[in-house]
Amino acid sequence: MDEPLREGPTSMDAKSRVLVVRGLHAGYDKGLVLSGVDLAVDRGEWLALLGPNASGKTTLLHCIAGMLAPCAGTIVICGHSLREDAMAAKGALGFGCAPESLPDLLTGRQCLEIYAAAKGLAAINDEVLALAEEFAFAPMLDRFVGSYSLGTKQKLAVLLALLGEPALVVLDEAFNGLDPGSALVLKRHLRSQVSAGRRGVLLATHSLDIVERYSDRAALLLNGRIAREWNRAELAALRAAPGEELEMALAAASAGS
Repeated sequence: MDEPLREGPTSMDAKSRVLVVRGLHAGYDKGLVLSGVDLAVDRGEWLALLGPNASGKTTLLHCIAGMLAPCAGTIVICGHSLREDAMAAKGALGFGCAPESLPDLLTGRQCLEIYAAAKGLAAINDEVLALAEEFAFAPMLDRFVGSYSLGTKQKLAVLLALLGEPALVVLDEAFNGLDPGSALVLKRHLRSQVSAGRRGVLLATHSLDIVERYSDRAALLLNGRIAREWNRAELAALRAAPGEELEMALAAASAGS
Protein backbone atom coordinates (compact mmCIF):
# COMPACT_ATOMS: atom_id res chain seq x y z
CA MET A 1 0.00 0.00 0.00
CA ASP A 2 1.07 3.61 -0.56
CA GLU A 3 2.64 5.39 2.38
CA PRO A 4 0.02 7.66 3.96
CA LEU A 5 0.37 11.42 3.81
CA ARG A 6 2.00 12.89 6.88
CA GLU A 7 1.60 16.47 7.88
CA GLY A 8 4.67 18.72 7.65
CA PRO A 9 5.16 22.17 9.18
CA THR A 10 2.17 24.46 8.94
CA SER A 11 3.87 27.82 9.47
CA MET A 12 4.64 29.97 6.45
CA ASP A 13 7.01 32.46 8.04
CA ALA A 14 9.73 34.02 5.92
CA LYS A 15 12.52 31.94 7.50
CA SER A 16 10.92 28.64 6.52
CA ARG A 17 10.12 29.58 2.94
CA VAL A 18 12.32 28.04 0.28
CA LEU A 19 10.58 29.77 -2.63
CA VAL A 20 8.81 33.09 -3.04
CA VAL A 21 7.55 34.22 -6.46
CA ARG A 22 5.95 37.65 -6.66
CA GLY A 23 4.35 39.46 -9.60
CA LEU A 24 6.04 37.27 -12.21
CA HIS A 25 5.52 38.15 -15.86
CA ALA A 26 7.26 36.04 -18.50
CA GLY A 27 6.88 34.93 -22.08
CA TYR A 28 8.43 34.52 -25.47
CA ASP A 29 8.50 36.42 -28.76
CA LYS A 30 4.82 35.72 -29.41
CA GLY A 31 3.70 37.29 -26.15
CA LEU A 32 3.30 36.84 -22.41
CA VAL A 33 2.60 33.42 -20.94
CA LEU A 34 2.66 34.41 -17.26
CA SER A 35 0.92 37.57 -16.08
CA GLY A 36 1.49 38.30 -12.41
CA VAL A 37 2.12 34.91 -10.79
CA ASP A 38 2.43 34.82 -7.00
CA LEU A 39 3.55 31.59 -5.35
CA ALA A 40 5.32 30.40 -2.20
CA VAL A 41 6.65 27.04 -1.01
CA ASP A 42 7.69 26.25 2.55
CA ARG A 43 10.40 23.87 3.69
CA GLY A 44 8.54 20.73 4.69
CA GLU A 45 5.82 21.27 2.09
CA TRP A 46 4.88 19.61 -1.20
CA LEU A 47 3.04 21.92 -3.61
CA ALA A 48 1.41 20.39 -6.69
CA LEU A 49 1.18 22.82 -9.60
CA LEU A 50 -1.81 21.96 -11.77
CA GLY A 51 -3.12 23.34 -15.04
CA PRO A 52 -4.14 22.31 -18.54
CA ASN A 53 -1.63 21.86 -21.35
CA ALA A 54 -0.06 25.16 -22.46
CA SER A 55 -1.15 26.89 -19.24
CA GLY A 56 2.41 28.03 -18.49
CA LYS A 57 3.54 25.48 -15.89
CA THR A 58 6.83 24.70 -17.65
CA THR A 59 7.45 28.40 -18.34
CA LEU A 60 7.06 29.12 -14.62
CA LEU A 61 9.43 26.31 -13.64
CA HIS A 62 12.00 27.46 -16.21
CA CYS A 63 11.90 30.96 -14.69
CA ILE A 64 12.46 29.52 -11.21
CA ALA A 65 15.39 27.46 -12.52
CA GLY A 66 16.96 30.52 -14.14
CA MET A 67 16.54 29.10 -17.64
CA LEU A 68 14.21 31.91 -18.74
CA ALA A 69 14.52 35.53 -17.68
CA PRO A 70 11.16 36.99 -16.62
CA CYS A 71 9.95 40.34 -17.94
CA ALA A 72 9.05 41.50 -14.44
CA GLY A 73 8.66 40.23 -10.91
CA THR A 74 10.89 38.57 -8.33
CA ILE A 75 12.00 35.04 -7.53
CA VAL A 76 13.65 34.34 -4.17
CA ILE A 77 15.05 30.92 -3.27
CA CYS A 78 16.02 30.37 0.37
CA GLY A 79 16.31 34.11 0.89
CA HIS A 80 18.46 34.70 -2.20
CA SER A 81 17.19 36.74 -5.12
CA LEU A 82 17.60 34.81 -8.37
CA ARG A 83 18.26 38.10 -10.16
CA GLU A 84 20.73 39.61 -7.69
CA ASP A 85 22.46 36.51 -6.31
CA ALA A 86 21.91 33.76 -8.86
CA MET A 87 24.75 31.54 -7.63
CA ALA A 88 23.43 31.34 -4.07
CA ALA A 89 19.83 30.91 -5.24
CA LYS A 90 20.68 28.11 -7.65
CA GLY A 91 22.89 26.48 -5.03
CA ALA A 92 19.77 25.80 -2.96
CA LEU A 93 17.80 24.49 -5.93
CA GLY A 94 17.48 21.02 -7.40
CA PHE A 95 15.81 21.20 -10.82
CA GLY A 96 14.68 18.14 -12.77
CA CYS A 97 15.69 18.83 -16.35
CA ALA A 98 13.71 17.49 -19.31
CA PRO A 99 14.86 13.90 -20.00
CA GLU A 100 15.39 14.65 -23.69
CA SER A 101 17.93 17.36 -22.78
CA LEU A 102 20.34 14.92 -21.14
CA PRO A 103 23.64 14.42 -23.05
CA ASP A 104 23.54 11.20 -25.09
CA LEU A 105 27.34 10.82 -25.23
CA LEU A 106 27.89 10.71 -21.46
CA THR A 107 27.17 7.84 -19.10
CA GLY A 108 24.77 8.24 -16.23
CA ARG A 109 27.65 8.18 -13.77
CA GLN A 110 29.51 10.90 -15.69
CA CYS A 111 26.39 13.09 -15.64
CA LEU A 112 26.07 12.65 -11.88
CA GLU A 113 29.75 13.36 -11.30
CA ILE A 114 29.68 16.53 -13.42
CA TYR A 115 26.56 17.80 -11.64
CA ALA A 116 28.07 16.92 -8.26
CA ALA A 117 31.25 18.85 -9.08
CA ALA A 118 29.20 21.85 -10.22
CA LYS A 119 27.47 21.83 -6.82
CA GLY A 120 30.82 21.70 -5.03
CA LEU A 121 30.47 18.08 -3.92
CA ALA A 122 33.49 15.82 -3.64
CA ALA A 123 31.41 12.84 -4.74
CA ILE A 124 27.86 11.73 -5.51
CA ASN A 125 26.07 11.83 -2.16
CA ASP A 126 24.95 8.58 -0.53
CA GLU A 127 21.26 9.48 -0.59
CA VAL A 128 21.29 9.73 -4.40
CA LEU A 129 23.20 6.46 -4.76
CA ALA A 130 20.72 4.73 -2.44
CA LEU A 131 17.80 6.03 -4.49
CA ALA A 132 19.53 4.82 -7.66
CA GLU A 133 19.57 1.35 -6.13
CA GLU A 134 15.86 1.56 -5.27
CA PHE A 135 15.18 2.70 -8.84
CA ALA A 136 17.11 -0.36 -10.16
CA PHE A 137 19.17 2.27 -11.96
CA ALA A 138 22.61 1.14 -10.75
CA PRO A 139 23.18 -1.26 -13.71
CA MET A 140 22.63 1.69 -16.07
CA LEU A 141 25.18 4.01 -14.43
CA ASP A 142 28.00 3.13 -16.82
CA ARG A 143 25.92 2.98 -19.99
CA PHE A 144 25.58 5.91 -22.36
CA VAL A 145 22.52 8.08 -21.84
CA GLY A 146 21.72 7.79 -25.55
CA SER A 147 20.90 4.11 -24.98
CA TYR A 148 18.38 4.87 -22.21
CA SER A 149 14.61 4.55 -22.48
CA LEU A 150 12.43 7.54 -21.56
CA GLY A 151 11.80 6.11 -18.10
CA THR A 152 15.50 5.52 -17.46
CA LYS A 153 16.31 9.09 -18.52
CA GLN A 154 13.59 10.31 -16.20
CA LYS A 155 15.21 8.46 -13.30
CA LEU A 156 18.55 10.11 -14.08
CA ALA A 157 16.93 13.55 -14.28
CA VAL A 158 15.43 13.06 -10.82
CA LEU A 159 18.71 11.82 -9.36
CA LEU A 160 20.49 14.89 -10.76
CA ALA A 161 17.87 17.16 -9.17
CA LEU A 162 18.44 15.59 -5.74
CA LEU A 163 22.23 15.91 -5.73
CA GLY A 164 23.57 17.90 -2.82
CA GLU A 165 20.37 17.75 -0.74
CA PRO A 166 18.80 20.95 -2.14
CA ALA A 167 16.35 22.85 0.04
CA LEU A 168 14.00 23.30 -2.92
CA VAL A 169 13.28 20.57 -5.48
CA VAL A 170 11.45 21.60 -8.66
CA LEU A 171 10.14 18.86 -10.96
CA ASP A 172 8.13 19.00 -14.19
CA GLU A 173 5.98 15.89 -14.80
CA ALA A 174 8.71 13.79 -13.19
CA PHE A 175 6.60 10.62 -13.20
CA ASN A 176 6.17 10.51 -16.99
CA GLY A 177 7.68 7.29 -18.32
CA LEU A 178 8.32 5.75 -14.91
CA ASP A 179 7.11 2.22 -14.28
CA PRO A 180 4.65 1.89 -11.36
CA GLY A 181 7.26 0.51 -8.98
CA SER A 182 9.73 3.32 -9.64
CA ALA A 183 6.96 5.91 -9.43
CA LEU A 184 6.01 4.61 -5.98
CA VAL A 185 9.65 4.69 -4.86
CA LEU A 186 9.92 8.33 -5.91
CA LYS A 187 6.62 9.37 -4.31
CA ARG A 188 7.61 7.77 -1.00
CA HIS A 189 11.12 9.22 -1.12
CA LEU A 190 9.94 12.78 -1.76
CA ARG A 191 7.17 12.48 0.83
CA SER A 192 9.57 11.25 3.51
CA GLN A 193 12.03 14.06 2.76
CA VAL A 194 9.28 16.68 2.89
CA SER A 195 7.71 15.28 6.05
CA ALA A 196 11.11 15.35 7.75
CA GLY A 197 11.34 19.08 6.94
CA ARG A 198 14.47 18.59 4.87
CA ARG A 199 13.17 20.32 1.74
CA GLY A 200 10.23 21.75 -0.12
CA VAL A 201 8.94 20.29 -3.38
CA LEU A 202 7.25 22.06 -6.28
CA LEU A 203 5.90 19.52 -8.78
CA ALA A 204 4.05 20.35 -11.99
CA THR A 205 1.73 17.44 -12.69
CA HIS A 206 -1.50 16.26 -14.27
CA SER A 207 -1.73 13.37 -11.81
CA LEU A 208 -4.52 13.73 -9.28
CA ASP A 209 -3.07 10.76 -7.40
CA ILE A 210 -0.20 13.03 -6.38
CA VAL A 211 -2.62 15.67 -5.13
CA GLU A 212 -4.84 13.18 -3.32
CA ARG A 213 -2.17 11.15 -1.54
CA TYR A 214 1.06 13.09 -1.30
CA SER A 215 0.73 16.87 -1.68
CA ASP A 216 0.26 19.36 1.13
CA ARG A 217 -1.16 22.09 -1.09
CA ALA A 218 -2.20 22.51 -4.72
CA ALA A 219 -2.30 25.51 -7.05
CA LEU A 220 -4.10 25.81 -10.38
CA LEU A 221 -2.41 27.88 -13.10
CA LEU A 222 -4.78 29.34 -15.71
CA ASN A 223 -4.46 32.22 -18.14
CA GLY A 224 -1.05 33.15 -16.83
CA ARG A 225 -2.09 33.46 -13.18
CA ILE A 226 -2.67 31.28 -10.14
CA ALA A 227 -6.45 30.98 -10.40
CA ARG A 228 -7.06 28.84 -7.31
CA GLU A 229 -5.17 27.35 -4.40
CA TRP A 230 -6.13 24.54 -2.03
CA ASN A 231 -4.56 24.56 1.43
CA ARG A 232 -3.98 21.56 3.69
CA ALA A 233 -7.44 21.69 5.27
CA GLU A 234 -9.21 22.01 1.92
CA LEU A 235 -7.30 19.09 0.42
CA ALA A 236 -8.03 17.02 3.52
CA ALA A 237 -11.75 17.73 3.11
CA LEU A 238 -11.65 16.72 -0.56
CA ARG A 239 -9.83 13.51 0.33
CA ALA A 240 -12.45 12.66 2.92
CA ALA A 241 -15.38 13.33 0.59
CA PRO A 242 -16.91 10.44 -1.35
CA GLY A 243 -16.81 10.13 -5.12
CA GLU A 244 -14.97 12.47 -7.47
CA GLU A 245 -14.92 15.62 -5.36
CA LEU A 246 -11.34 16.52 -6.23
CA GLU A 247 -11.88 16.14 -9.98
CA MET A 248 -15.11 18.15 -9.73
CA ALA A 249 -13.39 20.91 -7.74
CA LEU A 250 -10.63 21.20 -10.33
CA ALA A 251 -13.10 21.20 -13.21
CA ALA A 252 -15.21 23.90 -11.55
CA ALA A 253 -12.16 26.07 -10.86
CA SER A 254 -11.03 25.74 -14.47
CA ALA A 255 -14.45 26.55 -15.88
CA GLY A 256 -14.90 29.57 -13.64
CA SER A 257 -11.65 31.30 -14.58
